[in-house]
Amino acid sequence: MECFFEYEFPAGKFEIVENDGFISKITAVNGKTGIKKETPLIKEAKKQLDEYFSGKRKKFNLPVKIEGTDFQKAVYNCLLEIPYGKTKSYKEIADIIGHKNAYRAAGNACNKNKILIVIPCHRVIASNKGLAGFALGLDIKKQLLKLEGAEF
Repeated sequence: MECFFEYEFPAGKFEIVENDGFISKITAVNGKTGIKKETPLIKEAKKQLDEYFSGKRKKFNLPVKIEGTDFQKAVYNCLLEIPYGKTKSYKEIADIIGHKNAYRAAGNACNKNKILIVIPCHRVIASNKGLAGFALGLDIKKQLLKLEGAEF
């Protein structure tokens, strides 16, 4: 059963979605329909996001349901390994997962990430250390990277 609840965070209004005991989405509110219910897992995700935004949490401890193609799943699992306050380029992500020329595809996978912040696609930047694409916009990406003290 899929449940969701909406919360306001410093980076905007997000919906957190739980599906069968896993967090399946943390995205900007988009007028979701379904069962609006604040489950214990959704409350825990909200608590951990609050701790993140207040600078107290560096790593999330939530069961997440990673969905997508095998390539996308490889990218998302790689993103989970980028430490708080650090960045990797799209090219580095492609190299790590064994597809050295697939940096555009890695960027496309980041763009399709449904579990924002927890799966830290905001920590992926261009090879020249510049900011490139983010589902919530570059201002939010910059805000998240500054919060973490990342160099870009």
